[in-house]
Amino acid sequence: MVTLTRSEEDHLKAVYALLQDGESAFTKDIAARLNTKASSVTDMLKKLAEKGFLKHEPYYGAKLTAKGTAHALTLVRKHRLWETFLVERLSFGWDEVHEVAEQLEHISSPKLVDRLDDYLGNPRFDPHGDPIPDRQGKLRVRKTKRLDTCTTGDTVRIAAVSETTDGLLRLLDSKGLRIGSVLTVQELHAFDGSMDVKPKSGAAFSLSKDVSHHLQVESN
Repeated sequence: MVTLTRSEEDHLKAVYALLQDGESAFTKDIAARLNTKASSVTDMLKKLAEKGFLKHEPYYGAKLTAKGTAHALTLVRKHRLWETFLVERLSFGWDEVHEVAEQLEHISSPKLVDRLDDYLGNPRFDPHGDPIPDRQGKLRVRKTKRLDTCTTGDTVRIAAVSETTDGLLRLLDSKGLRIGSVLTVQELHAFDGSMDVKPKSGAAFSLSKDVSHHLQVESN
């Protein structure tokens, strides 16, 4: 069994994440995501390609092999289970868990991960609403859309936050918004793309285009 270093795993997961939005993961985007130099990314992609985890062609980006996808999904599974554990069992805020989970996801013990999964009651989604891969690496699929695509009068439930930066999560906290919060779109403002929304209980407030763009919602 081929073992990977933490840096190799970080690059593999970055490629996986970028492939969710496009057909290839390009060096400059991987470098930006990992806050490193493009030349370092190129060297790492060559190593991962030699080990059979991805295919990389200059100017055409990187694509994962079946082996690479399986390993990346294992990392995603561990990361999201640890985030769930930290929030549900250790009372961390949902804006505090990413960096800790980034460290814990590199623990290589399938038995520990499976027991963690069982201990948590086999959750389907993490605290940010992202699906948790099961033991076979399968992701749960559900139909969602961005809040900024909704129209006046729509009543929706927040299903996930696509950008989990601390600043955004704290802003959502300040407005009392969580996964599962129900909102009704009251008015759309063409000038700046903002919208007025009304929670199930409480007064209406405004959300910027940037914020609503990062909220994935489903029909209530």
